[in-house]
Amino acid sequence: MCLVYRLCTTGLVSDVTIEVGDMKFHLHKFPLLSRSGLLEKLIDESSTDDGSGCVLSLDEIPGGGKTFELITKFCYGVKIELTAFNVVSLRCAAEYLEMTDNYGEGNLVGMTETFLNEVFGNWTDSIKALQTCEEVTDYAEDLHIISRCVDSLAIKACADPSLFNWPVGGGKNATSGQNTEDESHLWNGISAAGKMLQPTGEDWWFDDASFLSLPLFKRLITAIEARGMKLENIAMAVMYYTRKHVPLMNRQVTMDEQVIETPSPSEAEQKAALEEIVGLLPSKKGVNPTKFLLRLLQTAMVLHASQSSRENLERRIGNQLDQAALVDLLIPNMGYSETLYDVECVLRMIEQFVSSTEQAGIVPSPCIIEEGHLMKDGADLLTPTTLVATLVDGYLAEVAPDVNLKLAKFEAIAAAIPDYARPLDDGVYHAIDVYLKAHPWITDSEREHICRLMNCQKLSLEASTHAAQNERLPLRVIVQVLFFEQLRLRTSISGWFFVSENLDNSENPNGGNGVLLKPRGENVRERVSELEKECMNMKQELQKLVRSKKSWKNFTRRLNFKKKSECCKPKDQATPAV
Repeated sequence: MCLVYRLCTTGLVSDVTIEVGDMKFHLHKFPLLSRSGLLEKLIDESSTDDGSGCVLSLDEIPGGGKTFELITKFCYGVKIELTAFNVVSLRCAAEYLEMTDNYGEGNLVGMTETFLNEVFGNWTDSIKALQTCEEVTDYAEDLHIISRCVDSLAIKACADPSLFNWPVGGGKNATSGQNTEDESHLWNGISAAGKMLQPTGEDWWFDDASFLSLPLFKRLITAIEARGMKLENIAMAVMYYTRKHVPLMNRQVTMDEQVIETPSPSEAEQKAALEEIVGLLPSKKGVNPTKFLLRLLQTAMVLHASQSSRENLERRIGNQLDQAALVDLLIPNMGYSETLYDVECVLRMIEQFVSSTEQAGIVPSPCIIEEGHLMKDGADLLTPTTLVATLVDGYLAEVAPDVNLKLAKFEAIAAAIPDYARPLDDGVYHAIDVYLKAHPWITDSEREHICRLMNCQKLSLEASTHAAQNERLPLRVIVQVLFFEQLRLRTSISGWFFVSENLDNSENPNGGNGVLLKPRGENVRERVSELEKECMNMKQELQKLVRSKKSWKNFTRRLNFKKKSECCKPKDQATPAV
């Protein structure tokens, strides 16, 4: 491209040619000498005695030929329009060419600096100017344009925008000039109804900031955090940015979806962005939603992100595992293991949670919780550890049908949760039952071993009833279940007798007619009668089971089941327990 400038008043022919990349500018020495110290020096050094024109090369000028074209117009006295899009490159080029007031009053350095200060007072213009800094990063850094622009944006993001007349960019991309909003809905900050759109909520700046490159976005987030913005808002801004620049996160990866099409940006670019974003997330526990962290971890596995990034995410998730949902823990296996789900990753997160909980001293005393007490005071017992125990039991039930899941790995996950974390063992019993059903080929010794994961004393009545009839369980376990259920019934009967006698003695001490107490006493006796029937039925089922196992001939004698069991005698034949 060749541009020729002639002085209209004199008609002088060009006497200097300046090359900027592929562009050539045929100009005159005097307009350039009067405005630029660098050009004055270069022209003086390249001048010859014969008066022929000189040729200069300015390939390193910030902004390239497009910016230099505006500068030449300025030198010839042509009025140029300064905008948020060109002021940064013009300011850097003016500094490079030494266009200070020493070479003419109102020179380009002072003019662009004044306009920059106006830009910094406006949110949208500041975003545009900051985006253009990427074209002249080194010069913009030396002139502190980037730092001043970032500080300006950070101040506005931390303030209440409704208190100021700050127009919002509405998702404008400065580099492309395209607007993501429908122009019929928003034009120049004004809606079609003629009302100025006011930003609402604390997330009003997320979309504009998402158009920044990752290095600039990181600097903005760092500056905003330093000014005291809530970490929750920072986390939301990073999440917004991540979903935009790592689009693979927005896809639901399923077990049937093994081949993933390369989105735009490329997977390599997404991988680099993800690894940077992991370090940008606030480190405080509970600030980043666990669901987002798990999706980010799954995406990191797909993109083969660095080991340190994955370990960072696993550690963050593990620390707040009680906030996770079961469906989000079902991470498809991306490695070489034969299992459908990545159980190794989940095991590491469980161990991280248990470790962090113990280090924090959140360890309740181990105890056996009665089923009725659990139902009554369930809200008080739902500690983070209990929530994780329930979550892990559900996870085990989901992965147990996998025929490739090894027994050792199943036991490792179940045993990672301490015994005190489970008020009831119904969940782990269900998971064991599912595993035994899906793996009928395991040996009797392995069945015995896996059943040690549950405590028969901590099974509810419903679970105990199911376990007593479960043919997949070893006989020893069924015997334990029946024994503890009998012991529970015996304790309940003794408790009812004790309560009934106390009521009769306290409310009718003088042996009155007890007309008002008769209904309550009858209710107690009815409950006792029901318990007696349940106990008798259980004894009969146990005797049938023992008769089918020849190796257990003396079973009833060992458990003290007599022809007339003491615990199942009517009240008038039994001695009440006190």
